Amino acid sequence: MNRCYRITLLSAALGAALPLHASPLEAEAQERTATELATVRVQAEQPGAKDTQSNSFGPGDWKNTPASINVLDRELLDSRHVRSLSELAHNDASLGDSYAPVGYYQNIAIRGFALDTATGYRFNGLSVAGEQRLALENVQQVEILKGEAGLAAGVIAPGGVINYVGKRPAEVRSITLATDAEGTRYAAMDVGHWITPRIGVRFNAAWDDSGSYIEHGDGRRNFYALATDWLIGERGKLQLDANYQTSAQRSASGYQLLGAVALPDEVDPKHMLGYQAWQQPVGIDSTNLSALHTYDFSPAWQSRVVASYSRSIIDDNVAFAYGCYYATECADGSVPGNFFAPNGDYDIYDYRSPDDTRRNRQLRAELRGRFTTGDIEHQLTLGADYFDRTVDRRRNVNDYVGTGNIHDPEVPQFSPSPLQPGAHVRRLDSAQKALFVLDRIRIAGDWQWLAGGRFVHLDERAWDKRGNPERASRLSRFLPQTALIWNANDALNLYASYAQGISLGQEAPFWTTNEGTYLPAVRSRQIEVGAKYTHADALTLGAALFRTTRPFQYAMPDDSAYGHTFVQQGQQAHTGLELSAQGRISERLQLTASASVLQARARDTGTPAYEGHQLINVPRTRATLHVDYQLPFVPGLSVTGGWRYASSNVATADGRVRAPGYNVADAGLCFQHRLHGHALNWNLSVDNVFNRFYWRDTGSSSGDYYLFPGAPRQARLSVSIAL
Repeated sequence: MNRCYRITLLSAALGAALPLHASPLEAEAQERTATELATVRVQAEQPGAKDTQSNSFGPGDWKNTPASINVLDRELLDSRHVRSLSELAHNDASLGDSYAPVGYYQNIAIRGFALDTATGYRFNGLSVAGEQRLALENVQQVEILKGEAGLAAGVIAPGGVINYVGKRPAEVRSITLATDAEGTRYAAMDVGHWITPRIGVRFNAAWDDSGSYIEHGDGRRNFYALATDWLIGERGKLQLDANYQTSAQRSASGYQLLGAVALPDEVDPKHMLGYQAWQQPVGIDSTNLSALHTYDFSPAWQSRVVASYSRSIIDDNVAFAYGCYYATECADGSVPGNFFAPNGDYDIYDYRSPDDTRRNRQLRAELRGRFTTGDIEHQLTLGADYFDRTVDRRRNVNDYVGTGNIHDPEVPQFSPSPLQPGAHVRRLDSAQKALFVLDRIRIAGDWQWLAGGRFVHLDERAWDKRGNPERASRLSRFLPQTALIWNANDALNLYASYAQGISLGQEAPFWTTNEGTYLPAVRSRQIEVGAKYTHADALTLGAALFRTTRPFQYAMPDDSAYGHTFVQQGQQAHTGLELSAQGRISERLQLTASASVLQARARDTGTPAYEGHQLINVPRTRATLHVDYQLPFVPGLSVTGGWRYASSNVATADGRVRAPGYNVADAGLCFQHRLHGHALNWNLSVDNVFNRFYWRDTGSSSGDYYLFPGAPRQARLSVSIAL
């Protein structure tokens, strides 16, 4: 059962503050101390904001990584009040929503490719189940790796990887309280301490009674995380991370095209489609555990052994708005049943899928070292990786209960389905075994050549809703990867890279002839050239030109009884240019900006109407801008501003219908000062200042396409207190 406990902000603040003050006996003992010796502690430094811990070309600094990477630090996440994956995507022009409902776990796309929820999300470089509400309270920075990641992750979608880097032990004591215009009550604490010179801990917790801008969409969330570092002897170190989260919130259904040809009109983004009074919240419980052991054989050689476990249990409950199979206007079959009716009618389904359990387990061993052969310097990484993912589900309830209309002031109420979910059975067991190698070779001082690859063996079995064997597949592939870097001068690096990846085939939607069939895994290829410029460690500028290709899988129109058959035919190619700037322009002005121009096309598909235009949910142009200016006449006061832009977004496979482009402006204030010796940081942000309506997402789920409106104007306020 999913449990979320409501607490007051005062209780949260007192609970966090009380352990942080010395007792009278402790204070007296400190006063009696005659001599206090200086503490000696050996501690690894927290990586800088421009460093990356996980990417397909090995860990390292941003400038010497031959890939397009964006690092969002803690300061930016706090000032923008980022708490969801969709909000994270606002800060990078290469990212976009890809079926990201409010109240449900969300997914995003990088470079136009939706991330694989099984392998596309990472914590400290290790896979976590993406079917959870990924928390950010225990995160120091977020690394966005764009493009192929075959060497780092094996079987994965070609868009890239989102890696959350956890906070490490430090001397920290802080409380954050927050609210918003919807009445949210939020409290978080961050406490860290080095118990001994060799053992440190960090504890993060958050309690969130969130008010939603969508009616009936308020939710609750509890989150707890613990990180420990243990310096073992002079050469070893053990890092442990554990977090647990429980949440409950009603999920908001997405809109669909009217009659398959028109965007819904006069949409209220605050309206919850299909709402029924008996509708229960979606409950998601998640647990993530990881351990990293490193041992330095010498200054040049290190071993790394890491293990992780991630589990997400989803109690899926929704009065789901979908299609118009039972609506009068669709009865004659002239309108496809998997879209809303031309007049805005839609069917409402009682959908229940309790105990939907996803588990990821991973074990990796690496040897990293440096050596020279003549005048050539090598940085070598050798390793083995094992990854296992299972999915256990009940036979769901998905039963029609009534019909509503998008313009209903109040959604009509119907009785829930009498049906009950079936038995809990194993649906998927997927295991990857891999060996990988990467050598970074420095030649003649100014050149670096990176060469490596990953040999992957995938063994996968699947069962149907009743537990009967459905398919078994095995594949083995070698995924090569190489890059060349030229250090043009102290500030500028130029690079070119080539990589291959592999991703699993998609499942045929229920409205196709071959419903439920999984197509073969596909190999993707990417070429990228780029430039990275750093100016006195204050400002970084990046540019990347890339092309990613893979076989095209889609529902082909035909003369079959269903009208479509899910096939693999032709190629899809995503060709784009990315620009980024991050850092300080002046002593008072800080900038985070990015822009993306992306052409995503399909060719040789056998369906001419699906070619020659952008693919669904891939705007051609995106841009983001966030600035922070410290006012000279008020010490500690900063003005922040943001801008988000996306061009029109294709909403149908034939490209005839597009969601219009949009511009969204954000603004805010930050004020830092001291009160009775404690540092306080106030943050006020207003997103969508001009309250513009826009369609933020035309993404797909299980072969169907949905439309999600962007959030209206939202004002949020937080204060962080350092104790």
